[in-house]
Amino acid sequence: MDTLGITRRPVAITFRDTVPGGIEKFTGVEPSSCSYWRIAEGGRSFYTVAGDHYNCPIGSYTHNTPLPKDREPELMQTLTLMGEIGYVKMEEIPGIFKLPQPPAYVVYSPLGDANAQPSVVLFSGRPARMMLLVEAATRAGAMSQLPLLARPTCMALPAALQSGVVASAGCVGNRVYTEVGEDELYVAVPGKDLERVASEMQVIATANQTLAGYHRARRESLTVS
Repeated sequence: MDTLGITRRPVAITFRDTVPGGIEKFTGVEPSSCSYWRIAEGGRSFYTVAGDHYNCPIGSYTHNTPLPKDREPELMQTLTLMGEIGYVKMEEIPGIFKLPQPPAYVVYSPLGDANAQPSVVLFSGRPARMMLLVEAATRAGAMSQLPLLARPTCMALPAALQSGVVASAGCVGNRVYTEVGEDELYVAVPGKDLERVASEMQVIATANQTLAGYHRARRESLTVS
């Protein structure tokens, strides 16, 4: 966080088939799967089960968690609304990343409090800060070849697991549920690549400081009004 210059705590997300030990089950109700990102970023560690995600048809889809029979129509209702207002085209749906298998449990925590290697770590911050993270991931050989991801934001999780480090511009639903700023975006780092990416951060940060001075000098010497 110090090297990146970010204020939001990175969120560790772990998909599990067995009950996590030493961590509390989430109690309460949230409107979306990404709402749990906000809670973990705020300092809590907990795990969820499939039913905790049913309020979010899109999140259930990207997590490959089928809705119960009586709630199955909610996914099509949501997609129909999005299609009718021009937000998404139905032919885009098959291209949305989703987990290969439904997780029985999902663990959320601030990265610094994670007690095991997470599946994915979510970073959020202003573009210039996330630029450094992307450059470190590129230097580490962990950056995916995917373009900047769009909606839904939650597909960044399976996309990272499948392809490597990804950046996401976010989506309006995520911004409402997480309160992430309009001037912020996301980078998702697979847990297995986190150490490699972190090891390159200081090199990239120092290089950018040097290059900033270089480019300022060029701008001053080569700009003629």
